[in-house]
Amino acid sequence: MSLVDRFGREHRDLRISLTDRCSLRCTYCMPADGVPWLARSTMLSTDEIVHVARVGVSLGITEIRLTGGEPLLRVDIVDVVRRLTALPGSPEVSLTTNALRLPGLASSLKDAGLSRVNISLDTLDRQKFLQLTRRDKLVETLAGIAAADAAGLHPVKINAVAMRGVNDDEVVTLTRFAVERGYQMRFIEQMPLDAGHTWDRAEMVTQAEILASLRSAFTLTEVPSRGAAPAELWTIDGGPATVGVIASVTAPFCGACDRLRLTADGQLRACLFSQTETDVRSLLRGSPPPDGAEIGVGPAQAMRIGTQAAPRPAPVPADVDAALAEAFRRCLAGKKAGHDIDDPSFLQPDRPMSAIGG
Repeated sequence: MSLVDRFGREHRDLRISLTDRCSLRCTYCMPADGVPWLARSTMLSTDEIVHVARVGVSLGITEIRLTGGEPLLRVDIVDVVRRLTALPGSPEVSLTTNALRLPGLASSLKDAGLSRVNISLDTLDRQKFLQLTRRDKLVETLAGIAAADAAGLHPVKINAVAMRGVNDDEVVTLTRFAVERGYQMRFIEQMPLDAGHTWDRAEMVTQAEILASLRSAFTLTEVPSRGAAPAELWTIDGGPATVGVIASVTAPFCGACDRLRLTADGQLRACLFSQTETDVRSLLRGSPPPDGAEIGVGPAQAMRIGTQAAPRPAPVPADVDAALAEAFRRCLAGKKAGHDIDDPSFLQPDRPMSAIGG
């Protein structure tokens, strides 16, 4: 039984946020003093995450991406991976991370069944890294990338958000860094998902500009048959190395989108830019959804949580699987044809990227 929306898009990819917390404070994501964290009592336990994922897999989900915040801050991350990869159907489980904790975790994650990692690296300049992330952690990030490679978490994909006057002069440098080490470089157009709502369409570095920079140093050949992948790919100097651009704003790929998202506090989202959410936490905990559960719930709670997993809740009601399946379908029923970023009526989501999950 597949998850098909009203536009005929079949959904196979579930992005699961494990926490809204992060060990960095990237300027395009958070203000310097961070954001109010979700209340610990609202966070899904591992049992609850696995339960929702199991229902999703039964409906046709074949890929699960663990995100955050920073998912490696969750102390039971290895157990989460092990249990998700053991689900019937053996979904592929990958992870998006800032890499800071990978030196101590990469091998265990690989042994638990993690297939690969996407790692954020916006600059190779230590001072720029400090300015961008507000943390002096470039050396640790590079060590984490190397640890993922050594553990066999391949392909190691490197993600960089292109920013005008910040790192747009490093497009070629970052690509050479990746190619020389066998990594896959991906550049991302900056999207309106920052907590401060300071995104400016006119200042965004576009896919066309990124490709122009790349063509100044490499011969690029477009790779056909992109499918539902967010990145358009080009081979570099005849291959086999590739470089990708995720042009969510200037060349949106909404028509082939196959992704759903589960936030760390148990809300299903059909799109990064959704103004509505479908509450599954209440279903799991046997309580009615709170008022407004499907009309745009933001991270209003200010209670900070630790990096430990959320406490185990009461037993799940016996008939919850059918209700969860219906929640998946209800979430999809409201999915729009596209994100409408260029529409005058577009509204940036209340939740920042760290609270949605990538």
